[in-house]
Amino acid sequence: MDENKADGKPRKPDTAPEQPLDPRIAHFRSLVRQAPAEAGVYIMKDETGDIIYVGKAKVLRNRLSSYFSGRKDLKTRHLVSRISTIEWILAGSEYEALLLENNLIKEHSPKYNINLKDGKTYPSVRLTNEAFPRVFRTRRIINDGSLYFGPFPSVDTIDTYLDLIRRLFPLRRCVDMKKRKEPCMYYHIGRCSAPCAGKVSQEEYAKSVEEVKKLLAGETEALLAELRGRMAEASISLRFEEAGRFRDAVAAIELFAGRTNAVDFDPEARDYVAWVADGDLIVFVVFQMRGGKLTGRDLYRSRLYATEEEGLADFLMTYYHKDRLPPPLVLIQERKTKGQKGISSGTDPVVAGPARDEAPENAASAAGLAAENSGTYAATMELDLIAEYFARELASPTRFALPTERRHEVALALARQNAREEVAKRRRELGDIPGLEDLKKALGLESLPERIEGFDIAHLHGKHTVASLVSFKNGVPDKKNYRYFKIKSLEGAVDDFASIREAVARRYTKLVNEGTDLPDLILVDGGAGQVSAAKEILDALGVDSDLAGLAKQNEEIWRPDLSEAIVLPKDSPALRVLVAVRDETHRFATGLNQRLRASELKFGVLEAIEGVGPARAKRLMRVFGSLDFIAGTEPAKVAEVGGMGIEIAQRVIAAIKDSRSWAKPR
Repeated sequence: MDENKADGKPRKPDTAPEQPLDPRIAHFRSLVRQAPAEAGVYIMKDETGDIIYVGKAKVLRNRLSSYFSGRKDLKTRHLVSRISTIEWILAGSEYEALLLENNLIKEHSPKYNINLKDGKTYPSVRLTNEAFPRVFRTRRIINDGSLYFGPFPSVDTIDTYLDLIRRLFPLRRCVDMKKRKEPCMYYHIGRCSAPCAGKVSQEEYAKSVEEVKKLLAGETEALLAELRGRMAEASISLRFEEAGRFRDAVAAIELFAGRTNAVDFDPEARDYVAWVADGDLIVFVVFQMRGGKLTGRDLYRSRLYATEEEGLADFLMTYYHKDRLPPPLVLIQERKTKGQKGISSGTDPVVAGPARDEAPENAASAAGLAAENSGTYAATMELDLIAEYFARELASPTRFALPTERRHEVALALARQNAREEVAKRRRELGDIPGLEDLKKALGLESLPERIEGFDIAHLHGKHTVASLVSFKNGVPDKKNYRYFKIKSLEGAVDDFASIREAVARRYTKLVNEGTDLPDLILVDGGAGQVSAAKEILDALGVDSDLAGLAKQNEEIWRPDLSEAIVLPKDSPALRVLVAVRDETHRFATGLNQRLRASELKFGVLEAIEGVGPARAKRLMRVFGSLDFIAGTEPAKVAEVGGMGIEIAQRVIAAIKDSRSWAKPR
């Protein structure tokens, strides 16, 4: 009977005919069917015979089959494309397979296993060895007698330190100190003591330097005691303004110390492990808590050609060793599986490892706690094995847990944010070739879109309409090729389509006339209407670059030759590239529009004052940079810079304060 008939009635096949199978994949499928259904280690080699990947499995046949069945992500396809031969070694148990895998990885350092690269290019604070020292952030250590403090895990932390120092102990800012008759603007706003103009003696300056050393060295108690004493002395002597400055300094240091010292008064030693995977790149961050304080941060990056769970297991086995023993508790970020509702509050659920009072030799008895208490990790048995390994081989009983208390969630969220920033940094440095390859496939492009240009329009009710143009090369911003266009053809009307037409026409008319290389892909912010407007101009100019639009609603991708939008998965590498371009065009356009509006407001405030015309307003803004700086400067200095009388300068300061609503409520 015809298999496509039922009850004598014809029907269409349920599935389309399968495409012919790649002979190479067919060979491997046949090979892995011969693998035993037992625990062991598998070894993948390239055509030169070099070991490129080592993995372990509870059931070798099942794990190896997973590489050659179903749709695989880009990184797995890349690994599979490099495999020439596969071998396996049987082990008596999954634990023995873990030991063998660990030994083989250490011996051969396979290209596609986790290979940690230390990302700790942490910045430090440098206090120079000069008569009037400077203090600033640096990543270079120079042996010239300068003092270095750090390294610090975050640039933001250093910048907060430096901002506090500049407010409390204003050291000089200039790189080359030259004698001046009059100090610069920083002196007038209280951010420099002006040794260049003789406004401070070397002895007084040295006192400030000593205070800075104390602050950077963490000796805040001694510094606070001294500042409180000086505050009391100034108050007794009726120098109330000076006493107020010391009071503010004390409050600022107390606040800063509270923000930067991570203390939770829990003496148990523990580590927080978080990670972010993006395509074939993974970054791990470890926060170390000892004695209730955050004592360190480690950051490592690697290529990932396995699952995240396997990558985590490889990382833990590589990171911890006899010279860096694991603490009693390791908290790992929660990674929910499909359909899981999460972990209820209470004590941290043990994912793996001995209970608090268990002896190391009983570590293996913790197996099964993961499935009972968590359900979060598909490979929690990996952590059971690792806990057993730590207990047996390193004599270091360790338990793995998920965060259920707020303080643990916050610490892991911060660690994950550090990892996310490192991934973004590496993508900027290395490019996003996997994303571009996926984009080429998703949009059906003939070539890899190595160079993408994006457009966006910004305006305020038709005023200050601007178009931004950003350029991406290899998936990362190429800021030297950013441009913007002040839209001239609308005369106050609101018309995004006309704005797109003008910006695209001005950009590519210039490139065509100059014979300059055109982008591989042009992306406009918007849907079918914006794409049609751009396409009209590109066709008229004979520009054959690919074109697409990205609409904010549902992140729909519109192509000029398609009647329906393309909708990609939210975690698609292709969508990641397009969203990055679109968001950058929006940021650039909005920023310019805001600057134009702010500039109009600033000059409008100044030019509205009697005695201040366009020339004086321009001079004041060029020297002081902002209305706030002008308002915080002595009238005599404003008068000198603006070439005006003292009364006009006083009116300028009063008008700015009034426009900023600086007057305090009664």
